[in-house]
Parts: sequence; structure tokens; C-alpha cells
Amino acid sequence: MGRVVLVTGVAGQLGSQTARRLAADPAVDKVVGVDVLPPRGELAGVRFVRADIRNPVIAKVLAVEDVDTVAHLGVYASGGRLGGAVSTKEANVIGTMQLLAACQRAPGLRRVLLKSSTGVYGSSSRDPAVFGEHTPPQRPPTAGYAKDCAEVEGYLSGFARRRPDIAVTVLRCADLLSARLETPLGRYFRLPVIPRVLGFDPRLQLLHAEDALDIVQRAVTHHRPGTYNVAGHGVLLLSQAVRRLGKLWVALPAIGFGPAGQALRRTSRVDLAPDVVDLLTHGRVVDTTAVQASFGWAPRWSTARTLTDFATEVGQGPVGADRVRQAEQALLASLTGGR
Repeated sequence: MGRVVLVTGVAGQLGSQTARRLAADPAVDKVVGVDVLPPRGELAGVRFVRADIRNPVIAKVLAVEDVDTVAHLGVYASGGRLGGAVSTKEANVIGTMQLLAACQRAPGLRRVLLKSSTGVYGSSSRDPAVFGEHTPPQRPPTAGYAKDCAEVEGYLSGFARRRPDIAVTVLRCADLLSARLETPLGRYFRLPVIPRVLGFDPRLQLLHAEDALDIVQRAVTHHRPGTYNVAGHGVLLLSQAVRRLGKLWVALPAIGFGPAGQALRRTSRVDLAPDVVDLLTHGRVVDTTAVQASFGWAPRWSTARTLTDFATEVGQGPVGADRVRQAEQALLASLTGGR
């Protein structure tokens, strides 16, 4: 018997593509997409319900549609489709609390999947070289998307204790990078001049959107409860990534990243939130052997190949004198607000 899957955040790019894939999967009978905003494209084979998961009406959706699997993909970083930090946090945290309350009262529910982030490990100078799923963070995230994910995972752990009959799967995904997705790291790498923290060259691990879609679909259709790190093979230094993108960079002291972030928020959609600054200072690498062993899955896109794919869309080629002058003018405009 196939599954009835409810996908949250279906108006987002990752959510909509996941819903389409699941609708075409023979192991799934029906897909219900939920979001407060309508999806941008056609969701063939997906029943769309315009609803806010912060509203108790979500419990009625679960009951009426006879949902047995929930794929919670509606946890977002600020600066995206949900607006600023306050509205995003409310949607992420309060929305998840209300969704889990509805799930707790759903007798037919059998599985809950959460797409989380490796940001829950934080980023600090005391971090281990590689984080495993059970490695505690040396400095837990204190703000931004990473903190939202940590809080959401905490609520999900409480839910799992109250409903041990429901299989709970958490996918802690590394930073997604794709020219077709709006992500914090993607917006950062699109800047004409890349700001870096003086004296630091962090290790980065990336996840391609296709691999993210693949593992989410597999987690929905396979019974694999537990928490799993998901990332592409290999790592890149930030300096290597900037060079491969053909970008110019400017090194700023750590204390200067605050004013730079404020200027970028005023003049662009780039939000250098505290968790992003920590990542760009200390980096983060996770062990992915658990997800490969449990699911029999391996990413098709390495970290380096993911960046190369992104670079073909947004990279600007070799750096010449004209590029340097244009970059200087763009940086000056960003810092002065165009004055």
C-alpha cells in the first residue's frame, strides 16, 4: 500500500521539486503540498492546500487527507521568501510546534521527516575536525537559521518521546548551493566582491540540490529512523571557492563584519547573520558514513563539483583590471548606500 505524504514549504523551490518527485514515485499514493503562499509553478499530481502550519487548521488537513507521512521542509533561513529574521523565526519555530502538535493527535501518522541543517553543530575555534551525528557542539548556535534548526530538532525529539510509534528521521544537510535555489551561501557567492574574515580560511562542505532532493525522496519512501548528516564528498577552503568562482575578495577584521553585514542588508539580499559569519570564520565538516550505510546512498555531486556547477551559472571568468575597478565601485556603493 502506497503512502499519503504531506510536504510543508511546498511553495519553496526545494519543497515544490520534492513534491513533484514524490508524486511520480510509484511507492506514493498521494502527495499533499501545504504552504501559506501558492507555488510558483504547476505541481502536477500534487494536491495543494493553502494553509499556515502555525494555525491549528493543519490538524484538519492531516485528518481529512488521511496523511501517514509528513515531510517537513518548511524551515527557512532569513532574508528569503518569509522576509526578515523575526517573521522567519516565528514561522520556523512556532510553525513546527503547531505542526508537531497536530501530528501528535493524528492516529494514522507513521512517519515524520525533518530537513534540518549541519548548522546545529555551530562553528567555533574549538570544533573537532569532523562532526559525527552524536558529536555535541562546542559552541551551540545562538541566532539565525542554525539556532532555529536546533530548536526545531529539540521539539521533534520531545515529539518522538511522546509518540514512539512514529518513525522520526532527521536529515542534517550541509549548505545547499545551486544557481536555481536561493540560499544564504548562494547569495554570498553572488556578491561582486566576496568579504572574508581576516586571518581565517574556513573549510566548507557543500550539498548539491539534486542530491538533497534524492536523499529526501529516499528518506520518505524508506523506513530509516534516526539522524543523518548529508553532504557532498570532500571539502574546499573558502579561498579556493572564491578563486574557482573568478571572484575578487576583500579581507575584513572580524569586528568589521558587523558593519559590512548591515551595509549588505541595506543594499542587497545578502544577510550575513551570526551563524553565517561563524561558518565563514571557522568552517564546518561532517561525517556522512551513517547516511551512506543506512540508505545505501552516496552523493553524486562532490563539494568541488557542486561549486563548479554553480560557477558555470554565476562565475565571472578571469580577473582583470576592468573587473577590479568595477568591483571597487560596487563595494564602495554597498558601504556608502550609493551616496
